[in-house]
Amino acid sequence: MPWPARARPGRGWNGGGTTPTDRPHLIFVFADQMRGMAMGCSGNPDVRTPHMDRLAAEGTRCAGAYANCPVCTPSRATLLTGRHALPTGVVANDLPLPADLPSIGGCLRAAGYRTGYIGKWHLDGVPRGKWTPPGPRRHGFDDFWAVHNCSHAYMRAHYYRDTPEPIPVAGYEPVTQTDLLLRFLDDRDERPCAAFLSFGPPHDPYDQVPAEALRGYDPQGLAMRPNVRPLPAGPGDAARGRDPRLTLAQYYAHITALDAQLGRILAYLDAASLARDTIVVFTSDHGDMLWSQGRLMKQQPWEEAIHVPLLIRWPGRVPAGRTTAGLVGLVDLMPTLLTLAGVPIPAGVQGADLADLLRGQADVGRDSVYIYDLVSVDQSLAQGIPEWRGVRTPRYTYARTRTGAWLLYDNASDPYQLENLVDRPDTADLQRSLDATLSRWLRATDDPFVEGRELIARLGLAPLWNARERELHPHAPRLVGEA
Repeated sequence: MPWPARARPGRGWNGGGTTPTDRPHLIFVFADQMRGMAMGCSGNPDVRTPHMDRLAAEGTRCAGAYANCPVCTPSRATLLTGRHALPTGVVANDLPLPADLPSIGGCLRAAGYRTGYIGKWHLDGVPRGKWTPPGPRRHGFDDFWAVHNCSHAYMRAHYYRDTPEPIPVAGYEPVTQTDLLLRFLDDRDERPCAAFLSFGPPHDPYDQVPAEALRGYDPQGLAMRPNVRPLPAGPGDAARGRDPRLTLAQYYAHITALDAQLGRILAYLDAASLARDTIVVFTSDHGDMLWSQGRLMKQQPWEEAIHVPLLIRWPGRVPAGRTTAGLVGLVDLMPTLLTLAGVPIPAGVQGADLADLLRGQADVGRDSVYIYDLVSVDQSLAQGIPEWRGVRTPRYTYARTRTGAWLLYDNASDPYQLENLVDRPDTADLQRSLDATLSRWLRATDDPFVEGRELIARLGLAPLWNARERELHPHAPRLVGEA
């Protein structure tokens, strides 16, 4: 594909040499609702991801990467701040990230980076279509901003820059977003660059996908996961009653279309002789159930919702062709990337610095990843799932609700989580051990594990919560502290 005229490798990037501060550039690309098993390099023969596979071959694939809170806004807050959702106050979708919390964007910019953010933000509250003005609500991404707070209109999108006038997008949104990223990278500047690109797909609507990408998939030829159980049509969820095979083909087609945009970024770095000086990260904010366990969407502790892709390339610093099973939570990415960039980690960060794991100097990541859904709302509420807390260890998944133990899976012998081992006599000791691990996480994060609306009240978030409820559920808002 020829370079767009505005996106040719420019002179301001010091191609081939070190940056003025001897710090690497950072390009962080993440999808929305893309599960970790949906790549060729993760062993899926049905989905075509040649550029993700290339990134894995030239860098390290973290096969043990998990979303701590598998739903958009809390997960994004966790990813950017290195804090769990509870201390950020972003305990459910569409609650705003407090402007005074330290974030990776602010830390990088304070260290001399030129920072930019393109794509879905979903961290500025309601209404979802609001414009985020220059200032602290952009969390340090001050040099380039091309963002829609939250939209999934992939074929009729728009975005905002530094004025409240929306800029329309022609065609498939990720193509324009990649154009904008390349424009940002191409501008002259002597500072190292940190660019975050947040794609909306493969999040539903699954059918808003380029026809040429979809033509490459035959729904009847796709393998369904053994734990898939289709659901009858029902109110409140557009995916109910749909053909799972066709939906899976559309989901994979979105991923292949995103993969092509990742390929454009890698080609840009090659053409500019910048690959060796740039950390490239690809991941997602959470996964998608897609009828596994007879469930849809996210906010659930099963592997399809919590397991995310994580590919990291930095030639000469991150080993090539390596797959590590070391556990990594999205909360760990902020401190880890700051360390790789030579930037201090601010106080209050709860994520672990796993830079040694990525450098190949350690084989083991965390001993467990804390996973949770703090407020039963939206998709979890619609599917009858209460608030839950859990842990993912190298082998097991364990979760409990406020009424007691809920799920226990041995992922080594049961990778599709078909047999729930909870409360079996022969797993009693294991369950006690995992429950003790979970209890330690609750104490470490000061999590009272109360009903979601009680938590909202305790945190003083009732006005923000009620605003989001009136916006998202105008006919039946679940209000806190109001008659």
